Amino acid sequence: MHREFPLVPLVGVGAVVMHEGRVLLVRRGHEPLMGQWSLPGGLLELGESLTDGVVREVREETGLLVEPVELVELLDRIHRDGERVRYHYVIADYLCRVVGGVLKAASDADEVRWAERAEWNSHSALVLDPVTVRVIEAGWQRVSQAEESM
Repeated sequence: MHREFPLVPLVGVGAVVMHEGRVLLVRRGHEPLMGQWSLPGGLLELGESLTDGVVREVREETGLLVEPVELVELLDRIHRDGERVRYHYVIADYLCRVVGGVLKAASDADEVRWAERAEWNSHSALVLDPVTVRVIEAGWQRVSQAEESM
């Protein structure tokens, strides 16, 4: 399987892990988006369900065990190099809650951290892709609405 210049779109999963009003972010150690802060996630393995994949990816990258709650967004991430498609991912981003584990950077994450809403919603030191910010905000809104209805 070629991640770079693939013959077909690749299926990925991402996790919007919210805890005490903060979101879990990883700083990417590899392309695409190397050096940028993003949601934990990665490619789905053959025979793996979307929710099993998001649980595995979060555990591998952050050391945390999560439970997927609901799908936040299904999106295309297409990066071009001139006329050629360099990367094409179809990503299912899930809202997740922490159920165990110990936070530590692992796998292809250079660093992991919890970020406050002001950090992902502004031009702070965190470099976040606008699509990532939109997905985080959608997850945050769902958590806020759920808390209000309790």
